[in-house]
Amino acid sequence: MRRTFSAIIIATFALLFISCDGDYRSLAEGNTREVVVVMDSTKWESETAEAIRDVFGQWVLTLPNGEPYYDLRFMTIRSQNHLDRIKKQKNLIFAAPIDEESNTGRQIRGFLDESVEQRVNEGESFAFPVEDQWYRDQYVLILTSTSDSLLAQKIRNTENSLLSDMLEKELKRWEYFVYERMEQTQYSDSLWENHGFKVRIQHDYVKNIDTLNFQSYRRFLPQNDRWMWIWWKNNVPDISFLDSDWINATRDSLSAQFIKGARDSMYVNTEYRRPVETKSFQKGRLIAYETLGTWQMINGAMGGPFVNFTYYDPDTNRLFMVEYSQFAPEVRKKLPFVRQFRAMGRTLESDSTWTSESNEPAL
Repeated sequence: MRRTFSAIIIATFALLFISCDGDYRSLAEGNTREVVVVMDSTKWESETAEAIRDVFGQWVLTLPNGEPYYDLRFMTIRSQNHLDRIKKQKNLIFAAPIDEESNTGRQIRGFLDESVEQRVNEGESFAFPVEDQWYRDQYVLILTSTSDSLLAQKIRNTENSLLSDMLEKELKRWEYFVYERMEQTQYSDSLWENHGFKVRIQHDYVKNIDTLNFQSYRRFLPQNDRWMWIWWKNNVPDISFLDSDWINATRDSLSAQFIKGARDSMYVNTEYRRPVETKSFQKGRLIAYETLGTWQMINGAMGGPFVNFTYYDPDTNRLFMVEYSQFAPEVRKKLPFVRQFRAMGRTLESDSTWTSESNEPAL
């Protein structure tokens, strides 16, 4: 998806970015889920502004209650000192037509050299994402085109690419945040040594169930109960059956067996009356599916969000599932925890040299 962005290097962004090891600049400010949109105040109701709201502020419905994809805060450049303060923000979008006579328009032209401006005017490029430009852990997106209506159209037409690029940066932040203190390396090391795969496990998850091919872990807090489980299957040479229906049926079967409530008649099941979304992606050599939605407790008044990952390793013919869930009725905003789950589930690795015949029985 990211290839839809221009590969042109913006001349004024030619500063060599240094890795975190040795980059002593201050960290960018602000919440990782807030995006500051820099536009002239007279354009906050323009087609471009509405397109930005519709794309970056769209509602996420795979939650008990919808939440915006990102919290947007519109700002205008009032002075150079004000711009310097704006530049400290963690997530920034600068948006204006290339010829707009405003502080934002002039700033955008200042970002681009003549060759890039020409490509913008010819309609070949319009979006320029840059990381760690002025501060560490920063994401800046420059959006520009030849007119307000054309820029709005381009933003809408490349919605998936724009969102996935910003989300990738956010998930890197969450991965660092989740594991920066400590993690349960004894669990992931055991999975790797005994079963030929691993996933990073947060520092205060405690193992609950450990069977032949299923393990569960729980991080219990009275106001924010979270748990995860892992399932795997060997000797799967063909995955033509693998689709969203199979994923959800398998998830529900495993949850009914292992994820129980206070009584045996209570078990977790997908809440199909709300949106359930499955999308595929590639993780190295692994074929991956990510499923987002909400769960409900059968025979009990409970529910919450879940994130499921289904991975297939074509080198070893193995299937893996990793699922994360939350029950926190008093926690109003659940999307940050869902984003944490999405980062955690992407840490799965599979040993390409693993053979079930020599290491563990076929399942």
